[in-house]
Amino acid sequence: MRVSNEVISNVLYTQQQRTFIQMRTKLKVVDNSGAKKVMCIQALKGKKGARLGDTIVCSVKEAQAGGKVKKGEVHYGVVVRAAMPKGRCDGSEVKFDDNAVVLINKHGEPIGTRVSGPVPHELRRKKHLKILSLAEHIA
Repeated sequence: MRVSNEVISNVLYTQQQRTFIQMRTKLKVVDNSGAKKVMCIQALKGKKGARLGDTIVCSVKEAQAGGKVKKGEVHYGVVVRAAMPKGRCDGSEVKFDDNAVVLINKHGEPIGTRVSGPVPHELRRKKHLKILSLAEHIA
C-alpha cells in the first residue's frame, strides 16, 4: 500500500507544533506580583526566542487591582515553564502544559514573594536561585 505525500503532510500539520517563546507570545505569570498575563516583547542576549531559564522583556496585558505592577508596564521576566520539551543530561525530557514566567526587576530579583506551581531545577544552572527558593515545587 502506498501513502501519498499529501496524506503524510496532512498528518504532520494536525499535530500540535511546540515552539520556544518568541515575540508576541502570551505567557501566564506565576508569582504574586499582581500581573496575570504578559506578552513577550523580546528575548534577551541576542536570541531569536527564549527557553527555560531565559530572560525576556514583557508587557503586562492583564493585572489584578492593587498589585505591584500595572497593565501596560514593561518588565523583565524569567521563563519558568515552557510547552517545548527540554532534554536533560540523563536522557529524560521535561515539558509543561503552559508557558509561564516570573517577573523580575532590573537587578534580577523577583518582584513577587511567592511562586506557584512547579519550576524546573535547570534554573539553578542559570543562576536564578531566589526563584527556586520561592517555588512551592521543583520539577
